[in-house]
Amino acid sequence: MEPTTLSDQELIAYIIGAKTATKLYHGRLTPLMLGEDSQKPHPKLAASLELTRRLMREEICYGPALISTRDVSAYLIAHFLGRQYESFVVIFLDSQHRVITIDEMFRGTLSSTQVYPREVVQAALKRNAAACIFAHNHPSGLAEPSRCDENLTENLKRVLALVDVRVLDHFVIGGAVAMSFAERGLL
Repeated sequence: MEPTTLSDQELIAYIIGAKTATKLYHGRLTPLMLGEDSQKPHPKLAASLELTRRLMREEICYGPALISTRDVSAYLIAHFLGRQYESFVVIFLDSQHRVITIDEMFRGTLSSTQVYPREVVQAALKRNAAACIFAHNHPSGLAEPSRCDENLTENLKRVLALVDVRVLDHFVIGGAVAMSFAERGLL
């Protein structure tokens, strides 16, 4: 069996059984894997999604230096997939831009999260980071930065520069779309 040649339903059947797949799958993966329309995610499918997230995280953490906006975007989209609350993530990097760690530092509500620059600086110093990448999601699905997002990024960039930590980028994730501050010239 070559997974890439199977349909969604055939893949689901392989994981949870044909009878269950026929009963639960109605042409969309989201309800089965993330829960939607009052349907809870199927535990085995949710587990497979979590394994995918972990695989992507491992590839970023143990791979070569981060140089591709596309790779970081793909990881972040998977990381935030299905989140119904806003959260703020920091990817701490060494001087060669290899990942030291990825931390979800702040968790908020449906439409906002409070970020404390002091805690970001403390975390960067604790990890001996030379650079960092920020990311947060918009559960609304819109990957457009707000004026508050831009102000926060400038403030964090200024404060981290005082301790010689460079801010390389800030991503806003909305659904399957990632917007890079660096690519837009906002850094």
